[in-house]
Amino acid sequence: MGRQFRIACPPGQEAELLRAVDYLDRKMREIRDSGKVVGVERIAVMVALNITYELLALQGSGGFDIEVYRRRIAAMEIAIDQALSRQDELF
Repeated sequence: MGRQFRIACPPGQEAELLRAVDYLDRKMREIRDSGKVVGVERIAVMVALNITYELLALQGSGGFDIEVYRRRIAAMEIAIDQALSRQDELF
C-alpha cells in the first residue's frame, strides 16, 4: 500500500519474500477498498487475522504443510547424496 520496509531475507529466498509481499499488499488493498476498515494499522491487523485463519483452516483440514514437505525433501536429498557417493566408489 505504498509503504516500504527494510527487512532481512535469507540468501536465495528473495523470490519467495517478494511473493509474500505481493500477497500481503493485495490483501491489504482488498480490505482498504471494501471501505469497511479505516487506517493502515487496522487494515494490517485484519489482514493478519484473515491470513492466520486461512492457514489454520488449511492445516486443520489436513491441507498443505510446507514443513512436512521440507523434511521429506531434506530426507530425499540425504538419500540421493548417499546413493551418489556409493556410485563414486564404483568408478
